[in-house]
Amino acid sequence: MPLTSPFRGVLPALQVPYHEDYSIDEAELRRFVRWLAAHNGIGGLVTNGHTGEVFALRPEERAQVTRITAEEVAGQVPVISGICCESLDEAVEHSLQAKSAGAQGLLVMPPHYWLRFGMKPEHVIEHFTEIGNAVQINLIVHIYPAWTRASYSSELLAELARLPWVTTFKIGTREMSQYDRDILAIRAAAPEKSILTCHDEYLLPTMVQGVDGALVGFASFIPELITALYAAVCDGDLRKAQALQSRIYGLKSVVYAAGEPSGEAHARMKAAMVMAGRFKSDRTRPPIRPPQGELRERIRAAVEVAQLDPSSALVDG
Repeated sequence: MPLTSPFRGVLPALQVPYHEDYSIDEAELRRFVRWLAAHNGIGGLVTNGHTGEVFALRPEERAQVTRITAEEVAGQVPVISGICCESLDEAVEHSLQAKSAGAQGLLVMPPHYWLRFGMKPEHVIEHFTEIGNAVQINLIVHIYPAWTRASYSSELLAELARLPWVTTFKIGTREMSQYDRDILAIRAAAPEKSILTCHDEYLLPTMVQGVDGALVGFASFIPELITALYAAVCDGDLRKAQALQSRIYGLKSVVYAAGEPSGEAHARMKAAMVMAGRFKSDRTRPPIRPPQGELRERIRAAVEVAQLDPSSALVDG
């Protein structure tokens, strides 16, 4: 049986700080993890997500980030590691490394060759079954946008919900009628499983669909606003939720513009975090670069308007 309960609340997908030589800045990562975990409403911390530049990290670095995070939270909140691999054997290997490093859950992304060639439903079931049986750890299903060939149908999500090691769904459908059908299908198949939105760029509209939280990179930048937004939704306080969404909107607009999360968006967010006093460096691994010029000034202006409180962000200890 699964080792822990389904994940709920706001789960930030962590950014990763780097030294000038692009090695991982362990001291800054530890400081950042402590700061995030201290916020009320945090249901876990996610390493090796797209926000954490998983695509740019070597396998040993992915395990390193998870180990550092798990050591710093010391059981205060669960740690989940993203698994971004092409082959099933590699996914199992990375999953075992993540568990050994302290992960209590795995965020399983579709193999990216599925984006090009698609997949059969039985391939997906086998992928999750083999990882779950080999590692015996909670699995989060990462659902890609409906327009991709790696997106899962509502019927397939219902099948996944019945698997014993699958406890949580991170829904990034980005097509609202499909999003609604997906939630209904999962709830009907396994109402005890949890559902998290991952729509960083439109949080409030997806939170009000009766989900159990949010797994978003944006929460590593503004955890206090996103946890407050989710709490307001849970309390049925629409006016407060709308006011919080209005505060989030300006930052969302400069980070994501009219698009979805991407490597460039994560770089823009990291720059905003530095300007807000929440991160010490906006280095991203090449070929992704920090924003420059007029775009950087627009980010700075949005951060100033948001009036974020940096009081404890860069305090060690």
